[in-house]
Amino acid sequence: MGQCYSTKSSAVNDTVAGGITNEPQSPAPASTSGRQTPPSMSPWQSPYPAGVNPSPAPTMGTPGRKLLKWPFPPPSPAKPIMAALRRRREAKRSRAGSGDGVGTGAGAGEGTGGGLSTPGRDGEERERERERGLDKNFGYGKNLGGKYELGKEVGRGHFGHTCWATAKKGEFKGQSVAIKIISKAKMTSAIAIEDVRREVKILKALSGHKHMLKFYEALEDSNNVYLVMELCEGGELLDRILSRGGRYDEHDAKGIIVQILSAVAFCHLQGVVHRDLKPENFLFAAKDDDSLLKMIDFGLSDFVRPDQRLNDVVGSAYYVAPEVLHRSYNVEGDMWSVGVITYILLCGSRPFWARTESGIFRSVLRSDPNFDDTPWPNISAEAKDFVKRLLNKDHRKRMTAAQALAHPWLREESRPLPLDMLIYKLAKAYIRATPLKRAALKALSKAITENEVYFLRAQFRLLNPKDGLISLDNFKAALLNNATDAMKEARVSDIIAMMEPLSSKKIDFEEFCAAAISVYQIEALEDWDKIAAIAYQHFEQEGNRRISVEEFSREMNLSPTAYPLVKDWIRASDGKINYLGYTKFLHGVTIRSSNLARRQ
Repeated sequence: MGQCYSTKSSAVNDTVAGGITNEPQSPAPASTSGRQTPPSMSPWQSPYPAGVNPSPAPTMGTPGRKLLKWPFPPPSPAKPIMAALRRRREAKRSRAGSGDGVGTGAGAGEGTGGGLSTPGRDGEERERERERGLDKNFGYGKNLGGKYELGKEVGRGHFGHTCWATAKKGEFKGQSVAIKIISKAKMTSAIAIEDVRREVKILKALSGHKHMLKFYEALEDSNNVYLVMELCEGGELLDRILSRGGRYDEHDAKGIIVQILSAVAFCHLQGVVHRDLKPENFLFAAKDDDSLLKMIDFGLSDFVRPDQRLNDVVGSAYYVAPEVLHRSYNVEGDMWSVGVITYILLCGSRPFWARTESGIFRSVLRSDPNFDDTPWPNISAEAKDFVKRLLNKDHRKRMTAAQALAHPWLREESRPLPLDMLIYKLAKAYIRATPLKRAALKALSKAITENEVYFLRAQFRLLNPKDGLISLDNFKAALLNNATDAMKEARVSDIIAMMEPLSSKKIDFEEFCAAAISVYQIEALEDWDKIAAIAYQHFEQEGNRRISVEEFSREMNLSPTAYPLVKDWIRASDGKINYLGYTKFLHGVTIRSSNLARRQ
């Protein structure tokens, strides 16, 4: 899994799925052809000062793929982590005299799952014994040769390869297709087998969207699993970027990003997180300049519930989100990757770079993208704001895919916005909040800008209000209108059960705005201070009231140890919440942060 459906696949060269790679870390990336590339030249605009060249790729005006691979590092962006775990286990085996050669993960930021080390002789024998007990019968059809004539190989990955083929019979007779061939010999664990089953489920569920690769069927024999899909002959997005000299102009970049976001929004609504978004994993259906873009390669994808946090480190080094490295993430990690792709499209340079995977990780966690060097001064303020709101290291402040499509840089009145699962999560929290918290949110909703109102109005319309009001039934119906089997696998509908208090209530657009705004996202706006000041004025007029330190602490879920701090958030003159207390109440604090503030 993990390879692309295009002529020169490179997905596995920078992709990590816990436990795949055990090679020692290389000091510098090598091209996928096996040739070392000179360390002094690059086809990308450099964000670094003169004389500092970060890329090992050769410089050329319009580089061809035979001469240039985008200079990604060797296979795993988590290789330093894997190497540390391997050394630790080998040291433990040398002390104990034996070991099973199977990794079990590690502490935060230091593990990627099982199967990370190269087993010794005893471990290899046990591995073969375990493999002999695995059921590799998937229940798929068996007659590959009778239905398809295989042609040339068009892509290769860690678990297998992809071939061009022609359908011999059936409704697709004479049609060219792509067949992804996954080797059963490399399915050495129950997890690997389940990964294949999950990829097939995701492909089936998402196949209907225009920016998703069409999935036709899954077949198998004793040696392989065969995934039959649409053949895209337009090449990778990466090829198009390189053919344009390394970047797109701003107008054309918009067209690409809109298509990417449309696919991502569909995935996220269905409860699917891709986890490996990058230019290689988007193919053009045809060679035309205006060809549709298709999202591919769901080998690392997973189903995720709206309130679930995933913890396995997977993805591609230059595109991995900070929260993925912290091992606690949801669909917001995909939006970070979209931000990286957008940055590259607009300026031809990667926002985070280093010569080693560990260096890339440090850059992702600590560095900020460069928006000062050429061509950024000539790029619109809206485009820069768009990228910054996706590359926010706080995942709570990042835009969703649906919100990104409503951003002023991309907004088109004639283009409908997709339903956003975030409004379900926020509405659930709102209806379960205290009256004081709802009053605070209502005040905030009256201060937000027209850009935010535009998105909320579109979402309200998607809920199909009756006489200007919506209820739980509207939320249910909207989900059913967008439901696929993936939504069932991800148990997306579970969130509806938590919204049951709304069943006996109807809300208008004004209250919907209060229920569906994210305080964290509003805080990320440049004019947050102005918004908060206006919101507090509304709160003073309509929601503020006299409150004790003890009651305000309970409202904020703080323990008695925080009473001295909370006291500073209440006016001594009338016992009401002051401006600082209002903003803290909106954002929320923890006992740990409260204690830290007291020490400072």
